[in-house]
Amino acid sequence: MTAIKHALQRDIFTPNDERLLSIVNVCKAGKKKKNCFLCATVTTERPVQVKMVKVKKSDKGDFYKRQIAWLLRDLAVVDAKDAIKENPEFDLHFEKIYKWVASSTAEKNAFISCIWKLNQRYLRKKIDFVNVSSQLLEESVPSGENQSVTGGDEEVVDVYQELNAREEQDIEIMMEGCECAISNAEAFAERLSRELQVLDGANIQSIMASEKQVNILMKLLDEALKEVDQIELKLSSYEEMLQSVKEQMDQISESNHLIHLSNTNNVKLLSEIEFLVNHMDLAKGHIKALQEGDLASSRGIEACTNAADALLQCMNVALRPGHDMLLAVKQQQQRFSDLREQFARRLASHLNNVFVQQGHDQSSTLAQHSVELALPNHHPFHRDLLRYAKLMEWLKSTDYGKYEGLTKNYMDYLSRLYEREIKDFFEVAKIKMTGTTKESKKFGLHGSSGKLTGSTSSLNKLSVQSSGNRRSQSSSLLDMGNMSASDLDVADRTKFDKIFEQVLSELEPLCLAEQDFISKFFKLQQHQSMPGTMTEAEDLDGGPFSRQHNAGVPLPVSSEKDMIRQMMIKIFRCIEPELNNLIALGDKIDSFNSLYMLVKMSHHVWTAQNVDPASFLSTTLGNVLVTVKRNFDKCISNQIRQMEEVKISKKSKVGILPFVAEFEEFAGLAESIFKNAERRGDLDKAYTKLIRGVFVNVEKVANESQKTPRDVVMMENFHHIFATLSRLKISCLEAEKKEAKQKYTDHLQSYVIYSLGQPLEKLNHFFEGVEARVAQGIREEEVSYQLAFNKQELRKVIKEYPGKEVKKGLDNLYKKVDKHLCEEENLLQVVWHSMQDEFIRQYKHFEGLIARCYPGSGVTMEFTIQDILDYCSSIAQSH
Repeated sequence: MTAIKHALQRDIFTPNDERLLSIVNVCKAGKKKKNCFLCATVTTERPVQVKMVKVKKSDKGDFYKRQIAWLLRDLAVVDAKDAIKENPEFDLHFEKIYKWVASSTAEKNAFISCIWKLNQRYLRKKIDFVNVSSQLLEESVPSGENQSVTGGDEEVVDVYQELNAREEQDIEIMMEGCECAISNAEAFAERLSRELQVLDGANIQSIMASEKQVNILMKLLDEALKEVDQIELKLSSYEEMLQSVKEQMDQISESNHLIHLSNTNNVKLLSEIEFLVNHMDLAKGHIKALQEGDLASSRGIEACTNAADALLQCMNVALRPGHDMLLAVKQQQQRFSDLREQFARRLASHLNNVFVQQGHDQSSTLAQHSVELALPNHHPFHRDLLRYAKLMEWLKSTDYGKYEGLTKNYMDYLSRLYEREIKDFFEVAKIKMTGTTKESKKFGLHGSSGKLTGSTSSLNKLSVQSSGNRRSQSSSLLDMGNMSASDLDVADRTKFDKIFEQVLSELEPLCLAEQDFISKFFKLQQHQSMPGTMTEAEDLDGGPFSRQHNAGVPLPVSSEKDMIRQMMIKIFRCIEPELNNLIALGDKIDSFNSLYMLVKMSHHVWTAQNVDPASFLSTTLGNVLVTVKRNFDKCISNQIRQMEEVKISKKSKVGILPFVAEFEEFAGLAESIFKNAERRGDLDKAYTKLIRGVFVNVEKVANESQKTPRDVVMMENFHHIFATLSRLKISCLEAEKKEAKQKYTDHLQSYVIYSLGQPLEKLNHFFEGVEARVAQGIREEEVSYQLAFNKQELRKVIKEYPGKEVKKGLDNLYKKVDKHLCEEENLLQVVWHSMQDEFIRQYKHFEGLIARCYPGSGVTMEFTIQDILDYCSSIAQSH
C-alpha cells in the first residue's frame, strides 16, 4: 500500500499541488467491479482545501487516473455501519449516498480517523460520524500552532503558524542588537538565555513587591460587590412595581390594535360598498328608457342607446373576489339580466316591424320606376335604419341569438324587395333592347324573367352570289341567332351598348351602397372571428352566416368579411341569373353584342376588384364575365365554323367572299369597341383564330371554284384582306398582313402568266425550237443554217402576226379577264397593266433572240413595243 501511495502522490497529486494524507482500497457495495482508491488530500497552498478523490486504474492497467473529487465540506455524514463488530463497509453522504466496501477493516478505520482529524482541524461545519468507535475519535484537538494531523502512521502534517508584523519587528530589533546573531547562533542563543533569566528574576521580584497593592485591590473589590448587591435589591423592587404597569400597557396596546384593525376593516368595507354602488347601480332614467323608451323617435333612440351602454357597463364590471357570493350582487345581476332580455326582445320586435314597414314603403315607389331604366334609391331607408346602428352593436355583444335572428329577417325582407325591383329593372332593360312592341312580340318576352320563347331558326347556308346582291344575303359572320345581322346597324348596336352600360352602372352603386350599409348597421367592418358555431342545416337559403363544404360538412365563417359576402349573396341572389338572361338576350339579338358586353363587363370587374377583390360585386361580376367570355368565344367559333360551311355557286363568279368582307366589318367594329379596353388580349386571340380561318377557307373556296379561276379568287380576296389590315393597323396581325400581301402578289403573277399564255403561239413555238438547238450545243449565229430555223421560216412565222391580229388577240384577252374579275375589288386595270408588262417582256425576249441568232438579216417583228402600248391603252379605254 505504501508503494501505491507514493506512486499516487508522485503521478497524480504532486502535479496538482496536493498532499496525500490517507488512502483506502474500496469497491462499490453490491456490485462486482474493479477496485478503486479513495484518497484524502490537502492543498499545499493557502487557503487550504481538503478533498476526497476517487482514483481508478486505467483500462490498460499501466497507470492511475483521477476519476472524481469531492470537497470535504460537502460531506454530511460518515456511517461506519457497526461500532462494535469489524465491518469493512461504510457510507459517505454527499449530495447522494455512496456505499463502499474497504479491502480491510483496518484501512477503513484509518481512513475514517483521518477524515475526523481533518474535520477538526480545517472545517467549522462538523461532520456527523455514525456507528464509529470512540477509540478512533480523539476527544479533543489542541487549537494551538502545534496541532497536527497524521495520515495513517507514516506521516505528520506540518503545522506552520505565520508570524505577524509585530513579532517580526521585535525579532529584527533584537537581532540587530546582537552582532553575532547570524554569524554565531550559539553565542546568540546563550545571550538570549541570560537575558531571559534576568527577566524572570525581575518578574518574580515585581510580583513579591506588589503583594500589598493586591490586598488593597481585593478589599476594594469586596466593597464593590456589596454595593452591587444593594443595587440589585433596589432594581428588584422597581421591577415588581413596574410589573403592574406593564400589564396595563399590554392591555392598552391590545385595545389600540383592535381599534386600528376595526378602522381598517371599516375603510375596506366602505371601499367595497362604494365600488359596488358606483359600478352596479343603474340610474332610474336608464331603467325607464330600457323599459318604456320610444324607439321610433331620434331622442328616444339616443336615450335607449345611452341606457343600453350603461347597462352593458354594469353587467361587464370586473367583480372582485367574493363579490359574486353576495346576495345583493346576485339579485342586481339578475335584475340586469332581466332588463337586458326585456329590452333586447323589445328592440328586436321594433326593428322587425321597421324592416317590414320599410319594405312596404319601398314597394310603393316601384311604380314610378316601371318605365325608367333606373333602380329605386334605398338611401332614405338606410339613413333611417343607421340610427339603430349602436343598438345593433349592443345587441350583438349581449344577445347574439336575437342579433342573428334580426340579420336573417333583414335578409328575408330585403331579398324579396330587391328581387322585385331588380326583375322589373331588367324587364325594362330587355324591352328597351328589343325596341318596339312588335320586336318584343317577335322575341316572345313574357313575364319578369325575360325568357325568350321564340323558336330558333336554323342557320342559313351561305351561297356566293354576284357582287351586286351579296350584301342582301345572310351573313356567315353575323347570322348567329334568330335575326339576320344585316337587319341591324351601328345605331342598334350603340343603343344596346348604352343600355348594357346603364344596367351595370345602376347595379354597381346599388350593391356598394347596400354592402356599406350592412357593414355599418350590423357592425361587420372589423375582420374578426365570430362567436358561435354553425349548424349543418344552415346554408345560403337557411342561415345567414353558414358556409358548407362540398361534402356537406359545415365550415365556420372565418371573419365578418365573409359574413358580409354571405349576406350580399342572399339579398342579391337574383342579380347573377338576371344578368345572364340579359346577356343571353343580347347575344340572341346580335352576336356582335358579346364584344360590347365583354368590354363593359371587364371594365366593371376591374373597377370592383380594385375596391375589394373578395367583395360580392367583384365575385358576381367575375362570374358573369366568364359567361360573356364564353359567348364571345362561341361567336368566334361559330364564325369559323360557318366559314367552313360556305357553298359557292357554279354559275356565277366568286368575287370577294362574304366572310372576307365581313371580317373587315368585324375588325372595324372590334377596333372601335376595344379601344383602350382591359381585355384587348382576348380580341387579339380571336383575331388570330379568325384570320387563320379566313386564310384557310379562302384557299378552300378557290380550290372548289369552277367558273372563276383559282388564282383570281386568291388574288382578289387576299388583296382585300391586305387592304383591310393595312387600314386598321392591327399590331397582332402584322405577320398575317405580310402573308396576305405575298399571297396576293404570287397569285396575281400566276394569273397573269396563265391568262396571257402565248399570244404569239407559232412564234413562241419557233423560238422554243431555236432555244432547244442552242441548248444542244449549236452556236447562236449558226442556228440560221438549220433548215427548219432559217431566215425564210422566221419571216414566214412573223408574217402571220401582223399588228391587227395582235390587237384582236389582246382585245379578246381583256374581255376574258373582265369576266373573271369582280367589280368591287377594281383590280382589272392592275391585272391588265401586269399583262401588258408581261407581253412586252416576251416581245423583248423574241427581239433578243433574232438579234443574236440572225445577225444582219434585217428581220423584224410586224409591230413595235409602242404599238403594244397603244393597243393596250386603246383596249382599256374602249371598255
